[in-house]
Amino acid sequence: MSKASKGTIHITDTALASLIGLTAHEIPGVVGMAPVNLKEGITKALGRSQVKDGVTLHRGNKGQHGEKGRARKEKPAADAPYWAEVNVIVAYGVSIPTVAQNIEDRVKHIVRTHAGIELQQVGVNVVGVSRE
Repeated sequence: MSKASKGTIHITDTALASLIGLTAHEIPGVVGMAPVNLKEGITKALGRSQVKDGVTLHRGNKGQHGEKGRARKEKPAADAPYWAEVNVIVAYGVSIPTVAQNIEDRVKHIVRTHAGIELQQVGVNVVGVSRE
């Protein structure tokens, strides 16, 4: 009896960003995700936001990126680590450091267990506070 070979599984950056966005949005105290850039802001204003909005995914060591987290032109190695930035709006009255820590812990756990990918770092940017 021959042993069946396993195929290759590829998780796209878009799918990974969506997983991160969905996970962050489930954290108590998170009201919503904030747009990362102008394009996301316009899309959200038009009512077509996506679950990956508010998530910036990077590949490679954090020190390999230029100012403001922009990647340099070199393509990272296939085994380069991932790190993510999550932009959120939190509810008024919550402990922002606690919510941010919960986002970081939960996102790392979910990405590791659901996608098999170890995130090197999860940065949480609280860009707004809302009464909603």
